[in-house]
Amino acid sequence: MSADPSENPENENPDVTEASQPSARVISAPQPVRILVANAKGGSGKTTVATNLASLFASRNETAVLIDYDPQASSTQWLQSRQADQRYIHGVAAYRRASTQITRSWHLRNMPADTSKVIIDTPSGLTGSLLNELVRECDVVLIPVTPSPIDIRATTVFIKDLLLCPAYRSSPRRVAVLANRARKNTLVYSKLELFLRSLKIPFIATFRDTQFYVRASEYGMGLYDLDNAQQADLTDWQQLIEWIDKDQ
Repeated sequence: MSADPSENPENENPDVTEASQPSARVISAPQPVRILVANAKGGSGKTTVATNLASLFASRNETAVLIDYDPQASSTQWLQSRQADQRYIHGVAAYRRASTQITRSWHLRNMPADTSKVIIDTPSGLTGSLLNELVRECDVVLIPVTPSPIDIRATTVFIKDLLLCPAYRSSPRRVAVLANRARKNTLVYSKLELFLRSLKIPFIATFRDTQFYVRASEYGMGLYDLDNAQQADLTDWQQLIEWIDKDQ
């Protein structure tokens, strides 16, 4: 006489063995590209670059995360000014370390699952252990430079610190420099361009000095959110995006 299946609670379906159970399929999500916007010199336009990158990626329907390590909280304030009808950008106010248990790498691990781009805005005076930690947690380093002798000298020191930090020496990242808030056809820009091209680092783009950035920032927008943005400015950003997307 066969046993009653209802009396076998450990195997509710005797005809299905453990070996025949369907196995779970694990699909790994692509790793996001982590972009560090950095320069130890204050006033180089790091936040302008970081916020415009975030809005640009969002305009391509990518899930972008903007991480703000600057105590001035400029990127965070930009996000707070962003209108509800603009494409969503996930923000992290990383300068608020409410708990000593929250590490910088924790911020990079706890973000939307479909994140494709992470943009990291950094404070001025970036050096030492903080520089090393953030380089360790990024894939690309963008260094904006404004056209002035002081900025050129400060950037020279920062690039040296970057290339000598342990995280970079153990695993070199892609690094590029950008001319920011520049007016072409001026003597000071010519000197900046000559300096940037003399470096053994790609000189990717020049972003001109225009009030469009100021107007866009006021409403938590980037150039790609503006209807009246100049095509030449958008082309400059496209050059940078193509470089970032290369080999990814």
